[in-house]
Amino acid sequence: MAMPPDRLERFARHIVLPEIGGAGQAALAQAKVVLIGLGGIGSPALQYLAGAGVGTLVLVDDDAVDVSNLQRQTIYRAGEPGRSKTELAELWVREFDPVLEIKRVSHRVTRDNATEVIAGADLVLDGCDNFATRLAVSDACVAARVPLLSAAVGRFQGQVGAFAGHLPGQACYRCYVGDAFDADDCDSCAEDGMLGAMAGWTGTFAGLQAIRVLLAGSGGMGDPLWGKLHLLDGLAPSMRTLSIAKDPACKACAT
Repeated sequence: MAMPPDRLERFARHIVLPEIGGAGQAALAQAKVVLIGLGGIGSPALQYLAGAGVGTLVLVDDDAVDVSNLQRQTIYRAGEPGRSKTELAELWVREFDPVLEIKRVSHRVTRDNATEVIAGADLVLDGCDNFATRLAVSDACVAARVPLLSAAVGRFQGQVGAFAGHLPGQACYRCYVGDAFDADDCDSCAEDGMLGAMAGWTGTFAGLQAIRVLLAGSGGMGDPLWGKLHLLDGLAPSMRTLSIAKDPACKACAT
């Protein structure tokens, strides 16, 4: 895939990296990523996926901006509370790089519509705020054979994991959390608090891992790290990695 001169110049710092190169940048331009949630994780992840030239971005969120979001959700501005997050996220991307293709999904993801939302994706990056949606998305990814990056953050801790439950021997997100959370939401950051920069670290790390997964075919950035859960500690600061085993009784991926 030949890139026009202005795109070559824009992505020159990627292209000189031997781990990416022209072929890797072309692969990013042809990729489709579905971003579930445009909050504290989704905002910085979106900025770096757009910055990396990911060609098609599906922006999924049913919420409107609240003034309390501005402390960590970096694509929104004063004067925008009350407006749709997907509308504003699309506007941000179009002003940043009008070449990228954008699709908006402004309704809540459920078990009934998750398959439609992720259709045709090369990767789903889920940064939503409740387990029921996360499990619905994970199950749909397994069924559609789409890899999933799941990211979460609270207080001074974050986590980012790559799941490919459709592959033999690999765990899905349900293998990690089990079935108990299908109807239960996570604790609210309004109750527990959150350092804004912690959301930024988690979201940008998720963006990095997304690029790793999208380039796995070329091998430029190495192993996609399926089944690895990275735990980020903002107080230490430190990061450690756990391996998630496939659950042989998992109702989503065991069969």
